[in-house]
Amino acid sequence: YQGLAGRSTYEVLQLYAAHGQQVKFQRSSVVTQLHGAIKKRLKQDLKSLHSLALELSKDFQRQSKTCLYQVLAAVQGIQLQNEAMQMFQIKAFDLEQSLQEVTERYEKEKQKRKALHNSLIELRGNIRVHCRIRPLLPFDDAAGHSQDRQRNFSEKVAYAADDETVLVKCSRPGHASVNKTFQFERVYNDLESQDAVFSDVAPLLTSLLDGYNVCIMAYGQTGSGKTYTMLGPQLEGNLAFAIEEESELGIIPRATQEVFRLISEKPPGSYWVEVSVVEVYNNEIFDLLAKDSCGKVFGVKRDVVTTREGKSDVPLLTHETVENASEFLHLVNKGLQLRVTHPTLVHAHSSRSHLVVTLTITTVVFGDNFGTLWEDEQSSQRLNKEASFTFPQKMRDNKSTSSSRASSPVQLEATEKMKQVKTRLQLVDLAGSECVGMSGVTGAALRETSFINRSLSALADVLGAIAEQRAHIPYRNSKLTHLLQDSVGGDAKLLVMLCISPGQKYLTESMQSLGFGTRARQVQRGQAKKKNFPVLSKGK
Repeated sequence: YQGLAGRSTYEVLQLYAAHGQQVKFQRSSVVTQLHGAIKKRLKQDLKSLHSLALELSKDFQRQSKTCLYQVLAAVQGIQLQNEAMQMFQIKAFDLEQSLQEVTERYEKEKQKRKALHNSLIELRGNIRVHCRIRPLLPFDDAAGHSQDRQRNFSEKVAYAADDETVLVKCSRPGHASVNKTFQFERVYNDLESQDAVFSDVAPLLTSLLDGYNVCIMAYGQTGSGKTYTMLGPQLEGNLAFAIEEESELGIIPRATQEVFRLISEKPPGSYWVEVSVVEVYNNEIFDLLAKDSCGKVFGVKRDVVTTREGKSDVPLLTHETVENASEFLHLVNKGLQLRVTHPTLVHAHSSRSHLVVTLTITTVVFGDNFGTLWEDEQSSQRLNKEASFTFPQKMRDNKSTSSSRASSPVQLEATEKMKQVKTRLQLVDLAGSECVGMSGVTGAALRETSFINRSLSALADVLGAIAEQRAHIPYRNSKLTHLLQDSVGGDAKLLVMLCISPGQKYLTESMQSLGFGTRARQVQRGQAKKKNFPVLSKGK
């Protein structure tokens, strides 16, 4: 048994050894297989990776070449842009020099234009007379004359023969008809619009900013269309502008719009505008913008005086600063609501006072450039006389504030050199001249008619004295002429818009108005003769 057990142990050990060798062999075989498989897979992956890297390299080269081309193109573009920029800089420099030269030439031409414009106005006459014939209206058929009710008063007797001639057919019962003609600078027939009328007025407003006073007034009998010409259509029972139709606006709103348009082309802050509205009623001046303690507008009596410089002035007159045409129209509407009107046989809303709307334009200039604003010596002398050192309240406040903060010699010198030049645009809607027998007024209205006719007669006397070059001009014979003194004589530009009715019913009044216009036109003839200027009239 021991021997058997020994042999069995030996066999068991051999079996363990054989089993170990077999396990080693099996392991060695699996590792060999795995190694072969891994090696094969690695070769495949390496081949794929090599091909991918090759493709990436080729793609990178392609992209590099593309980027290089783009960089080269960008560099070339930048070089071209730099060259173009240099060219533009050279051109800009040349343009700046050219602009400076053109600006200098423009300023010179601008001064020449001002001189030529004002010379043209002087050639035409500082006092110009236009005539407007209104169309026949329904109330022209109403009986007005008590002398002869069998005559056809609606017959048209006044015509515009051409744009400078008025033809009037004068006839009396039992006598042959006689045609009379009147020559004016411009004649408007009954079909011409408000636009056509203002187109001939607008050039005067340029003279306003050139330093001249300008006055535009409408003259004619009651019901001849003066208020329509100056203001435009009005709402029934309310003296407010009916501005729904801008084509129907009159001279006053249009002139204001044009003034602000001209000012907008100037340097900001160099101009400001103030407005005043007065009426001359029964030879008394009333301030239509004066306010009571509650801020309500009511007419206050004022007086007109002559200053030491010989200018007309209304002390304590209300001046409102406006910045646009809308603010101006708002103030004028307030004043119009206080204007005196009274119905007559001729017109249901007859104005019983002279309306004077004044725009005062103040120009701020500096002393060094003051004498060069206008080339002609006469204008410079006039402007030096009119220069004022009285600043508006707003500017005085700013001036005092700045002075309290700093008072350097440079600031004081700049303030002292600053000057003001004031020019006036006076827009006048005269009350209608009328015959008592025609208007049928009595009582207080009759007294109003007397004052109206006397003031209009005084205006005719002033124009006559200027035409005859008298040493004394009777401005003070009427508050109206005294108020308009600065805008009627001297270098001021005056435009008289005659308004006449075409019907036979108003023939006497129309002839009186045409006579007034002829007398006023003699003034510009006298001025042209005095200055050796030819009188510009058709065919002469």
